[in-house]
Amino acid sequence: MYNNIEELLENAKSRNLRLHELIAQNEMAISEISEEMLYDRLEKHYQTMVESAAKAVNEPQDMPGFDFIKGQSSRQAAYSGGQTLGGSFLNNIMTMALSCCEVNAGMGRICAAPTAGACGILPAVLIETSRKLNSTKREILNALLVASGFGAIFVRNSTVSGAEGGCQAECGVAAAISAAAAVYLAGGTPSMCANAVAIAIMNCMGLICDPVAGLVQVPCSFRNASQAANAVVSADLALAGQTSLIPPDEVIEAMYKVGRKLPPEFKETSQGGVAATPAAKKLEKKLARKSIFTE
Repeated sequence: MYNNIEELLENAKSRNLRLHELIAQNEMAISEISEEMLYDRLEKHYQTMVESAAKAVNEPQDMPGFDFIKGQSSRQAAYSGGQTLGGSFLNNIMTMALSCCEVNAGMGRICAAPTAGACGILPAVLIETSRKLNSTKREILNALLVASGFGAIFVRNSTVSGAEGGCQAECGVAAAISAAAAVYLAGGTPSMCANAVAIAIMNCMGLICDPVAGLVQVPCSFRNASQAANAVVSADLALAGQTSLIPPDEVIEAMYKVGRKLPPEFKETSQGGVAATPAAKKLEKKLARKSIFTE
């Protein structure tokens, strides 16, 4: 039905369908499921997002090995009110993004969107934006459909693997599809959704994947928070009428080419970036010693 963003927008226009309607039809055809089954799945995925976004806010999660990020969500939640520079909306988004990361690191149940390492971005943006706009549950699920539709295009034409394309392919793509979802919730046009996707990716083009000690904790959790903010910024830019000079599909292709050119040290191997710093190597050795004594 569509292979890229240009075709997605053209088909929606020519068939006089809203984006979520076209994406829903495509998914029902591919998966051979009814509309009721589709929305039932969306509901279950969204409920998982809601639960993981709330779980660590008041209850820091324990993690196997080293709990580098334990308590990050509750700490961010406590930093609220008039003291925040970005306001409660952005602070709540960061709090929920961090919560999902804690749940993931604690081997809890999360929704990979598009990956486990980027699991906090879409839930945080979707939940808090829907609260701000007083969106209905159906509107939220429709926005989730839009995010998935754009996400599928990334999977088809690029990558969402940090091991293949760096963190731009994980947290970056999560920011892009979250930006599209936020624009859709706010009543933006299909073109605005597409521009938000392009802007979000350009904002983090070349972002490497460098997990300290090989754990999906640092700097992953901070990137979930920062890329959730990127999603909001990109959505607001698009809603204001800002457009990407480079077509979204070309931005996606550029991201893929950049990812392929990244050296192995910057693609989830923990051999470069902050993972290669002296402090990170000390933590890695400490973790290895602990693993030996606990086996």
